[in-house]
Amino acid sequence: MYRPALVRILRRSGALTAITLALVFATGGPAAAHAEVEAEGARALDQNVELTFSAESESASAGITKVEVILPKGIVPADITYGEGPDGWKFAPTGRGWTVSGEKLPVGEDVEYVVTVRQLPDVTSLVFKTLQSYSDGRVDRWIQLEEQSEGDGHGHGHPAPRLDLKAAAAGAKPVSPTPSPSEEPTTAAPSAEPDTETPSAEPAADSTDGNDGMSAAAPLGIGAGVLVLVGGVWWFRSRRGATA
Repeated sequence: MYRPALVRILRRSGALTAITLALVFATGGPAAAHAEVEAEGARALDQNVELTFSAESESASAGITKVEVILPKGIVPADITYGEGPDGWKFAPTGRGWTVSGEKLPVGEDVEYVVTVRQLPDVTSLVFKTLQSYSDGRVDRWIQLEEQSEGDGHGHGHPAPRLDLKAAAAGAKPVSPTPSPSEEPTTAAPSAEPDTETPSAEPAADSTDGNDGMSAAAPLGIGAGVLVLVGGVWWFRSRRGATA
């Protein structure tokens, strides 16, 4: 009777252990991964600020190949200059932010890179929504705002990287905004229309060719008239001679 009772106890103990381990992995695993942005001591309206972005790998079988960032209001892609990142990775502006991408990183390796922003806007915080792509097609979407990132109550949301800013320094002012590509000033092309106010130096239709204003056809007309007149006189005299 003792042995069956012990077996039952061990079975119950094993089931309890399995449940405990499952709860540990469910609450502790994914919560460790996240994406962040840092800029030590950053203030609103600071200029030429280096921002360091990092995104942890959540895949056990694929490497990170690309990170896309969507800029917050007050910063445009033309304000961003790429600093450094993974070897061989390239920076490319987009219509709403930028991408940093390249050959896949080793499985489990996090990605980190640096950009410089021309000037931070006059706000208290900035949110940089981030899409993190892997070599197997998976995409981690770090896009949730603070109020949405609570997830199931155990920190399982995907909060967007957020940068809190100190108040602007005394006397700090916004610089002129950087024009977007569609707003770049253009040089007006020369007009293809001729200048109608400047008369031609030698109008072809009005050329006098040295005849004091007389058309070249005028002498021909006069000569033809003389011939007709002479012929008429000759015909008239011939008629008179014949009737006589």
